[in-house]
Amino acid sequence: MRHPPRSVLLAFAGAVALVSGAVVPVVTAQGATQACTVEYTVTSQWDSGFQGSVRITNNQAALSSWKLTFDFAGGQKVTQGWNAKWSQSGTAVTAANESYNGSLGTGASVSAGFLGSWSGSNPVPAAFKLNGTTCNVDTEPTPPPTSPPPTDPPPSGGTAPALHVSGTKLVDAGGKARRLLGVNRSGGEFMCVQGYGIWDGPVDDAAIQAIADWKANAIRIPLNEECWLGLANVKPEYAGAHYIDAVKELVARAEAHGLTPIVEMHWNQGQYTGNSAGCSDVHATCQKPMPDAQYAPSFWSSVAGTFKDDQAVVFDLFNEPYPDRATSSTTDAWKCWRDGGTCPGISYEVAGMQDLVDAVRGAGAKNVVMAGGLAYSNDLSQWLTYRPTDPAGNLAAAYHVYNFNTCSSESCWNSTLAPVAAQVPLVAGEIGENTCSHGFVDQVMKWFDAHDLSYLGWTWNTWDCSSGPSLISSYDGTPTAYGAGLRDHLRALNP
Repeated sequence: MRHPPRSVLLAFAGAVALVSGAVVPVVTAQGATQACTVEYTVTSQWDSGFQGSVRITNNQAALSSWKLTFDFAGGQKVTQGWNAKWSQSGTAVTAANESYNGSLGTGASVSAGFLGSWSGSNPVPAAFKLNGTTCNVDTEPTPPPTSPPPTDPPPSGGTAPALHVSGTKLVDAGGKARRLLGVNRSGGEFMCVQGYGIWDGPVDDAAIQAIADWKANAIRIPLNEECWLGLANVKPEYAGAHYIDAVKELVARAEAHGLTPIVEMHWNQGQYTGNSAGCSDVHATCQKPMPDAQYAPSFWSSVAGTFKDDQAVVFDLFNEPYPDRATSSTTDAWKCWRDGGTCPGISYEVAGMQDLVDAVRGAGAKNVVMAGGLAYSNDLSQWLTYRPTDPAGNLAAAYHVYNFNTCSSESCWNSTLAPVAAQVPLVAGEIGENTCSHGFVDQVMKWFDAHDLSYLGWTWNTWDCSSGPSLISSYDGTPTAYGAGLRDHLRALNP
C-alpha cells in the first residue's frame, strides 16, 4: 500500500515507541586518537554468520580517498558489503572507499557495513589502519568476548507455530493447516528513515494484546532496508543494531501472543523517476518498483540469518513490485521480476525474486518465503510461469487487493488467483479499501474464506481511514468503521 502524505504521517510522530533491546549485544572497539578513530560493531549475529559495521573518523588532514585495513583473528570471512569496496586475503581485510564517499575531511566520518561468516569465536579486530596510519592508538580496544554472544530471540513462551509449506497449505510442525489472518503494523518502513523513531505508535505488550484480541493470528511488519543495514543517511539511534533489536523484540512479542510475524522489505534504495514514481530520492524513502541489487540481497542475508532458527517467522521478499509501470512489455516486466539485472525503465540494477530467495537460502534459513506479483502485488497472472526456484520448497504467493485495484472482482480472482492457489499457498498480505467502510473487504474475505486462503488487513495505525486506510482509531483496538468489518469477521471465525 502506498502511504499517506508525509505531513499526515508526521502528525502521529508523537506516538512513537522506540524499542531498545539487548538481545544481541553490540560489541564495539573505539578510542580517541590524533590521527583517526574506528568504531567496529557486531550489529547482529547468528550461528554461522554476522552483520558488522565500521565507523571511521578522520582527525588528520583531509583525505581524497581512504582505505581501512584490519585483521580477523578468529577465522572470520567477509562475504559481502556496502558503502565500501570490501576484500579479504587470508586474515587481512580491506575496505576501500566507493567513488561517492572517497572525500573524508578533517573531523569527518564515514560508515560501511558488511556480512561475514564465523565459527568458534568472533573476536573484535585488535587494530585498524586508515591509509596506513594506526587508529585508536591512545586506548586499548574492548577485549574480545570469551564466548559468542547469544544469537536467538529471547524465549517468549509463545504459541506461534513453526510453519512450512505442504502442497497448497501452510502447516505447523504437526501437519495442521494454518491460515494467516491478521493485520499489518506499519511504521518500521518510514519512521526511521524520516528520523522520528522506529515504530509509529506503541508496540508494547498491551498494544500487541489488542491485536490478538481481534482474534488475529498474524502480523505483517514492514521494514526499511537502509535502517536494517545501518546505512549512513539514517540517524544512528534508529539504525543498525538499534533497529534490528527493535524488530527482534516486536517479533518475539508477537509470537508470545500467538501471532505469526511476517517481516517484509517495504522501502529500499534505488533512484527511480519513471511512471508512478513515489519520489526521486535514491534513498529508501518511498516505494521503489523493484529491490536493488546493491543492498537487497545483503538485507535478506542478514534478516534470514537473524531469524533462521525461528521457523515461526515468515519472510515477505518485497512489498509491491511494479516493474510493469516502467516498461510497456509484460514479458520484460515478469523477467525483471524474477531475474533482476538491467530492467527496462529502471535506472538502478535490480535484484529479482530469485536473487532474494537465493540470499535467504544461502544464509541457511528454511523459513516460508512469500513473493508478490506485478502491479503492486495485484497481478498474479503469470506468477506460476515465472516463479523463482526454491530449494527448500517453502515458497508462497503474495497478493494485495484494494477496491481501486485492477484485479478487484470475483471474476478476476477466479481467473488469476484460483489457479495459483491450486498449486502453492496464497497469502493476501494486504487487503483494504479507501471508503471508510468495509463493503469491499467483506467481499474479499468471503472469497478467500471460501478458498481457505490467508489475508491481512492494512493497517493497524491510527491514520485517517481514507488516506491510510486505517483499521483503528486507538491503539487499544478501537476500530474505525472500516476496521470493524475485519474485527467482527475475525471474531466470528474464532468465537
